[in-house]
Amino acid sequence: MREISRQVSLLFVPGSRPERLDKALATAADIVCVDLEDAVAPQDKDSARSAILSRLAELPEGRVALRINGLRTRAGIDDLAALAAIASRGEALPAWLLLPMVESPAEVAIVRGVLGNACPRIIPLVETVAGLKAAAAIGREEGAVALMLGAGDLSAQLGCEFAWEPLLAARGQFVMACADAGVPAIDVPFTRLNDTDGLAEETARVRAMGFQLKAAIHPAQVDTINTIFRPSDEEIAAAEQAIAAFKAGGGQAVSFNGRMLEAPFMKRLERIAAFKEK
Repeated sequence: MREISRQVSLLFVPGSRPERLDKALATAADIVCVDLEDAVAPQDKDSARSAILSRLAELPEGRVALRINGLRTRAGIDDLAALAAIASRGEALPAWLLLPMVESPAEVAIVRGVLGNACPRIIPLVETVAGLKAAAAIGREEGAVALMLGAGDLSAQLGCEFAWEPLLAARGQFVMACADAGVPAIDVPFTRLNDTDGLAEETARVRAMGFQLKAAIHPAQVDTINTIFRPSDEEIAAAEQAIAAFKAGGGQAVSFNGRMLEAPFMKRLERIAAFKEK
């Protein structure tokens, strides 16, 4: 897996509400993403872009992401041009760049080509049927470090309810594409803000499916996501013990605490052990 290892939560903040950014940064979200796309009305795109980009230098290094508009839109081209201008002055860009509505690896290559060596780590959003079909190729493109499922737009295209059962097949296909590309899978936000139990249930389900992060759209969702995705001290200790037993057995299949340990299972245990505080 590239670039993302211990991050499990990504919190969106509307780009048109910059006063909310400090509150988002005060949460335990691993990545705070300022959204210039869906969260900003068309007439506010320019002002939101200017307000956020003017603050880049003062934001915590390595933690802030920016979701620009899609490259098929005027706003997206303007976003990319503004970032290129900042890079040309030698100023820092956000650590992460979320690119929406991606349907081809070429879109990732365009961003990387425009921004050059200053290009942030790119997280393409898969939000259409065409994007889902090309997801593995998109994830393999140089510069892409994870993929995020954008199930809101996808459910609209499919004409289905934005709910667990109708989108289960798409989630499964998406996770397999991410595994094929060797990049982490990020799940779509849970939109029922007052349903904490529903958030916990869905978060546990996507973790079991193989997702490594889940997005949030409200600060109150972050702790639930972190609690479920981050292994407990007991899980980390058990993983370390299993890894030690497997190594002691010479890397061959061994029995440990009533379970058979084989090479394919060790990758997951190594990922859990990596969460141990350094």
